Amino acid sequence: MTIEDIKKLIAKDETRVLELKKTTGELIKGMQALCAFLNSDGGWLFFGVTPKLDILGQNITDSTQREIAHEMTKIEPAINLPIEIVEIPERPGCSVIGIHCDAAKFGDAPYTYDGRAYYKVESTTVQMPRSMFEERLRRSNPSRFAWESQTPDNLHYDDLDEGRIKGAVSYGVDKGRMPASAMTESTWSLLDKFAMIEDGKIKNAAAALFIKRPTAYPQFLLRMARFRGVEKKAFVDNMRVKGNFFELLDAGMAFLFKHLSQSGVIKGVRREEQLEIPVEALREALTNALCHRLMDSPSGSVGISVFDDRVEIENTGHLPNELTTETIKLPHRSYPQNPIIADTLYLTAFLESWGTGVSRIVNSCKAVGLPEPEYGTDGAFVWITFKRPNSVTNLDTNLDTNLDTNLDTNLNTYSVLSDKQKEVLAYCIIPRSSREILEHIGVTNHSKNRDRFVNHLVSKGLLERTVPDSPNSPSQKYIVKRV
Repeated sequence: MTIEDIKKLIAKDETRVLELKKTTGELIKGMQALCAFLNSDGGWLFFGVTPKLDILGQNITDSTQREIAHEMTKIEPAINLPIEIVEIPERPGCSVIGIHCDAAKFGDAPYTYDGRAYYKVESTTVQMPRSMFEERLRRSNPSRFAWESQTPDNLHYDDLDEGRIKGAVSYGVDKGRMPASAMTESTWSLLDKFAMIEDGKIKNAAAALFIKRPTAYPQFLLRMARFRGVEKKAFVDNMRVKGNFFELLDAGMAFLFKHLSQSGVIKGVRREEQLEIPVEALREALTNALCHRLMDSPSGSVGISVFDDRVEIENTGHLPNELTTETIKLPHRSYPQNPIIADTLYLTAFLESWGTGVSRIVNSCKAVGLPEPEYGTDGAFVWITFKRPNSVTNLDTNLDTNLDTNLDTNLNTYSVLSDKQKEVLAYCIIPRSSREILEHIGVTNHSKNRDRFVNHLVSKGLLERTVPDSPNSPSQKYIVKRV
């Protein structure tokens, strides 16, 4: 490196990747900036250049170099960075000291200097917030530091819903993600295979998916609101539900079915009823939000907002460093915030792997003529926005459908399903028996009700049988039909 090289590097004054110090009298601040570079986009640190871009240099002695080397040992994890000493031709005996480091990579442990971590906000060096430091620490060693891997003393086997575990496994077997032998394994063995057990203790990941009563987990919360108009000013429906992943997914889909209308589509000679935003797109988006949210904070909830013109689904956290709000819609690898939870949901067929979920959402919307959903983030939340068709702007989404009236007439008159039918579809995101379905919506297990709330939805192509070749099979169950 020469003085000319330095002149080119400092031509634009201090930036996010350039720090200038007049002398090593500012060594401590210089090392803080170097630590910030290591945690941000990398950069150059120069001693001997003033903030006004005057290259003055300083006298470099053995003591100066030892002092710099000593301060660099306070950077952890330990790192070996070459020190450039460049003489100034027009100032004999004076030299500029330069130290360069590369940008941080996804998964790198956060660097500290003298026990504190720093990062760059534009050209300013600031101390890293604890939440950011802990998150980077988790990313550097997920198996050790991740929230989902922690084993709290107050979490016990009896706190988990065994029925949920067995139901999820059954669905994974039905979809070919798990071997049939999994159906005969003990619940404890299944949790162990899901990597949710360590040293005989249950991990938080199991609580997120299967806990019965989330009293100790305030972040297991779904916020839902139907707003009047296009702003968050007045709402016509507002709900908060606490529960495990499956309970929140059930509740969220039920809320969306309640407030989004059905529309008839002619395919060939047949009329099919479809939700105005594809069910598979909404389910995938809500699944992603529940799976990938930042769960280590008590405020780590998920939100659903329905407006006249759009639907927004948000979760705490941020996009992976490798992705932006635009590139997330392109083919990409999977970077799960909670890999244990994500792997379990993949095995039980509730989540797709390898980053295909977003493309499925986009393609589902395009297939029905809707615009691509848009992603947004502010560093604390990530959200996806679905545009609603213009025709829904003036719809009354709270029509009270009379169940005693002929069901087909209601579909054609209001282009909506009854509330109880919507409950059935939201409940059947995993296989359910007809008895379970009717009990869930609070009606008797009678053939008339089975026809109205189960068989009718099958005939409309909204539900499908798990044993399609034997409709009266004693093991028959029903699940929302997936495209």
